[in-house]
Amino acid sequence: MLLSVDQLMMQEALRQAKIAQDKEEVPIGAVITHQNRIIARAHNQVETLQDPTAHAEMIAITQAANSLSAKWLQECCLYVTLEPCAMCAGALVLARMGRIFFGAGDPKAGACGSVLNIVQHPQLNHRVEITRGIFAEESGQLLSEFFKKKRRANSC
Repeated sequence: MLLSVDQLMMQEALRQAKIAQDKEEVPIGAVITHQNRIIARAHNQVETLQDPTAHAEMIAITQAANSLSAKWLQECCLYVTLEPCAMCAGALVLARMGRIFFGAGDPKAGACGSVLNIVQHPQLNHRVEITRGIFAEESGQLLSEFFKKKRRANSC
């Protein structure tokens, strides 16, 4: 079975999530593309950097802007394993991201349709196209296993 470009990019985001997991970070990975070429790869680094803003999306946005020497990313696509939170969704609007593809939805903090929909809010000056569910099962399983392991470690 041939994979689409979107599936290939999401596989790279999953690889980034596994890097985060190996570093005891919440396993979320992100990739940003421009003209189907990866210009940014990132994973969560909240624990490593002791920075609550060090989400995979935030780090990837900075890398992409640096790669293009531009603050607007309207011709770019973000591939991320978990639906972005409010902070990341706000940054994606400010960066004028073209499209967002995410794996698992986040019913507790998702800001791309699950709890809020910041990236498509009609009062904001930019709206981002969303595609949900690419490798949702794999993305969700990584997160579930990570938190099960954390709960087991904390109960001992």
